[in-house]
Amino acid sequence: MSYAITSSNSKAAIAAPPIDFSAPENLPPPNVRNARVIPASPSYFSGRPEFTDNLLNLQALLRKYQTLPTVPPGQGPRVAWRTVSQYRLLVGEPVRASRYHQVIEVLKRLNQIHPAVMPPDLQDAMQIYKRDINPYAVVKRPAVVDEDGRACGIGRRKSSSAKVYLVHGEGEVLVNGKSINRTFGRIHDRESALWALKATNRMDKYNVWALVSGGGTTGQAEALTLGTAKALMVHEPDLKPALRRGTCRISYRDDAYFAMDT
Repeated sequence: MSYAITSSNSKAAIAAPPIDFSAPENLPPPNVRNARVIPASPSYFSGRPEFTDNLLNLQALLRKYQTLPTVPPGQGPRVAWRTVSQYRLLVGEPVRASRYHQVIEVLKRLNQIHPAVMPPDLQDAMQIYKRDINPYAVVKRPAVVDEDGRACGIGRRKSSSAKVYLVHGEGEVLVNGKSINRTFGRIHDRESALWALKATNRMDKYNVWALVSGGGTTGQAEALTLGTAKALMVHEPDLKPALRRGTCRISYRDDAYFAMDT
């Protein structure tokens, strides 16, 4: 016996009945056992999901705002970005330095966008990568000569430090309330302590009152000449080239003064 299979019979045999999605009551009950949670982040199954999300987010912002006007290289706002160790603590992942360098490169490019047109969402996204304290935002207070005609200079050398007051006078020098001969027994230390005045021919034009502490006598003498050089430049800023020629090289980084070949 043979049966003729019509198209309607074949549909009923091999296909499920149609579902009316417009009516929620007609929907089949959900199969909870076969349900799967979809991660909110596409980087969930990667080894560094937090870092990957951060990098993808910055790259998306760069594509979005890459047509905005930028400032010339080196003229953008100076920003101190988090170090790789600080970033690892922030995200809680062992990010390699080479991978974090990719984030820094994107941040530098975003930081070149002109501040006048910097979008608020971009500012918020970049803020988490900045250090809590920006050392570039610290403005050094200019040194001045006080009402008594004194200029103050701070010098540091290794573990020694010196606070020097320089005033116009006849060449008198007191260190910790004592003469320089009593403070420094070695001739080399005495010459090193007054090298800034000697190199500029100002030995008999200024009086020096200094407080030194820490380290040995050699370190204190070198700290003293650096503090003297700083105070001398307050009185006469044009002496900086002469101090450099006298191998009293000065750096203003962190208010520290470093002597070379003294």
